[in-house]
Amino acid sequence: MPRPTDTRFRATTAFQRHVANPLTRLLPFQTLLETTGRSSGLPRRTPLGGRRVGGAFWLVSEFGEHSQYVRNIKADPRVRVRIGGKWHAGTAHLLPDDDPVARLRTLPRGNSAAVRLLGTNLLTVRVDLDA
Repeated sequence: MPRPTDTRFRATTAFQRHVANPLTRLLPFQTLLETTGRSSGLPRRTPLGGRRVGGAFWLVSEFGEHSQYVRNIKADPRVRVRIGGKWHAGTAHLLPDDDPVARLRTLPRGNSAAVRLLGTNLLTVRVDLDA
């Protein structure tokens, strides 16, 4: 029998992959993270929540290193982030020593609540944006 976290992970990622992400990617001001597919080499765009603070964009991955975009970052940290409809190139850094729960308190409430509710292995990600 699958563990509750396995079931939650599979159900959440299936919903996001097939329903939520295709719809929210179409919204012109939805924040998107674009990574390079580690196998395909193709751009992969993931809707997410986070906040720009100075020259960095902060987010928390709800499934940590199990998230496809985190796996892509590990293979190639060069990313782009669409914030307010404008694309910014940058370099992503995984921060396993950061407190993701504390970090979520500094990020937009709606997305942070969903990440806390659905997440099973939180991981902070910082994208240093190019000037």
